[in-house]
Amino acid sequence: MRNPELMLAGIGLVAMGAQWLAWRLRVPAILFLLLAGIAVGPLAGWLDPDALFGELLFPLVSLSVAVILFEGSLTLEFHQTRGLERVVRRLVTGGTLIAWAVAAVAVHVFLDFPWDLAVLFGAITAVTGPTVIAPLLKTVRPVAPVAHALRWEGILIDPIGALLAVVAYDLMVALRMTHEWSHALWAFGATLATGLCVGAAAGWLLGTLLRRGWVPDSLLNLSVLALVFAAFALSNAAQHESGLLAVTIMGIWLANRPGVPVRDILEFKETLSQILLSALFILLAARVAPGQIFGLGWPALAVLAVMLWVGRPLKVLFSTWGSGLNWRERGLLAWIAPRGIVAAAVSALFALRLEKMDVPHADRLLPMTFLLIIGTVIWQSLTARPMARLLKAAEPDRVGFLIAGANPVARAIGQALHEQGVPVRLCDSDWYSLSLARMMGLPTYHGSPVSEHAQRNLDTTGLGRLLALGVRDDVNQLITARARDEFGKRKVFSLPRSQDAGQAEKHLLDAAYRGRTLFAPELGYWKLSALLAAGARVKATRLSDSFDFAQYLAARPDHPVIPLFALNPKGYALPFTLDETLQPGAGWTIIGLHEDEPNGVNGANGGGGGVAGVASANGANGTNGANGTNGANGTNDAKDGGGAEGSAGARTPGMPGADGS
Repeated sequence: MRNPELMLAGIGLVAMGAQWLAWRLRVPAILFLLLAGIAVGPLAGWLDPDALFGELLFPLVSLSVAVILFEGSLTLEFHQTRGLERVVRRLVTGGTLIAWAVAAVAVHVFLDFPWDLAVLFGAITAVTGPTVIAPLLKTVRPVAPVAHALRWEGILIDPIGALLAVVAYDLMVALRMTHEWSHALWAFGATLATGLCVGAAAGWLLGTLLRRGWVPDSLLNLSVLALVFAAFALSNAAQHESGLLAVTIMGIWLANRPGVPVRDILEFKETLSQILLSALFILLAARVAPGQIFGLGWPALAVLAVMLWVGRPLKVLFSTWGSGLNWRERGLLAWIAPRGIVAAAVSALFALRLEKMDVPHADRLLPMTFLLIIGTVIWQSLTARPMARLLKAAEPDRVGFLIAGANPVARAIGQALHEQGVPVRLCDSDWYSLSLARMMGLPTYHGSPVSEHAQRNLDTTGLGRLLALGVRDDVNQLITARARDEFGKRKVFSLPRSQDAGQAEKHLLDAAYRGRTLFAPELGYWKLSALLAAGARVKATRLSDSFDFAQYLAARPDHPVIPLFALNPKGYALPFTLDETLQPGAGWTIIGLHEDEPNGVNGANGGGGGVAGVASANGANGTNGANGTNGANGTNDAKDGGGAEGSAGARTPGMPGADGS
């Protein structure tokens, strides 16, 4: 036997490579994880999961699936299904029965499965799963109603599918042994009741511990993980195969219980789920030889086609009948239905038992299930995003900025980006400042971006980055710290502290809680506000072969320009930051802060005026018109640092606005 330590380390390296390749190609990682498992397992002969783990393989798989289901159920908040309650309910009840029936008939007709084995196969494969739905949604990015429906279906239906599979298996065994139906029906009721009771009790217990602060922060992740394992194991001990339902109910209970710090739990569980998911798909795929799959022949592809293009559309048609979803959203919902890890694990377990019972074609159950998993994952990984775009049911690319703040600085920057076609949305609790942004035609949200209301109602469609441009440094840091989980630490930006230069290190906020620093070391909010109040303008200038970036910077030595953003030829905006040097070329557009004269007369790079002091510089040399002067609206007015928004107190003209005091 090969070195177990080396094999475990190798699984980690293979998983990392598959995840990285999927990230680079922007497709779900499950596709490469499955292919990698087959490559290192039956093809190369390097990995044998049964020899490596022995009898611990399936307990490890079961506990891992329990953690994945629990993590997914923590995201299931009831408000997400507002308007979709009936659709979700039908997807996991009557719709599942339709998919079950279609799968059973297809495998009986094309592969000659006995009816009882066909019914078992239908129960195992009639469900989608969060292990494949969640990564697929990150890539496809469908509109919110479709995403919510798929997420709820995938997470709720996994334990239901496992429950149906257990009932079908018990019924199959009972009829072959004693021809009694009562045992299977009793098992169904007992499993359902046990999972519901244990899950609700575990959710209540964990929620109470967390709400009352009886679990210290240092033990939070360990305590939650231990209780999830305990709930799963106790439920299974009380009634076989009820554990998956128990952990799902436990997660939903916590997600919808006020005062429970679900966000703190999710951060750890998401990372753990990704690790477990990567390992599981490699291990289970390594147990299936390609010869077993190819040996099924063309009839297996016919089964796959029927399940994809007959069973799923019928299920969605039934589930969405009379709902508010339009035909485009229904079409995308019918297109996406990949199978996941629960189907693989359950089929592997039952196949071994049925082969010992000499059930005809039992040896084809596992390869047919894996063909379905691989087929649906490959097909929908490659086609779901193009189909979403074709149906116009996909969110736009997340290239825009969520801007925290609606003060004069935020409005000027937001207006400049908006005029260049970059999606923006300004958030602020100050209604007066926000109303000025609305009058400028900028999308807004009235409230704090870190409020609970924002988590549920803030529209971030097309917004994949955050700019913290508020007045107070501490608020900016709070916002960036909270936003790192959603946007990623490389996509969260904030203004430098007003007194970073020369300030003692012991007084500075830890970099772990800050966003990437924007623009220039001393260009904090008050400096920017003072420059705008003194007549500076945020302008867009297009570079060319005859007017490059170096010339742009040196064009006006008496009033130096401060570059803020660089837009590549495709219109993607990159902020200038202290940790990265940009080298824009010909065809790029630079949004910069120009320190103009108070009377609004521009120099060589002058541009036409605009509301809120935003101007555009056209042509290779950046001039607009023969004389380079601003237009009628190019002068500094009361909207941007003048009397209407004077400083708190005397409201001295030219000082920052009321929301910037």
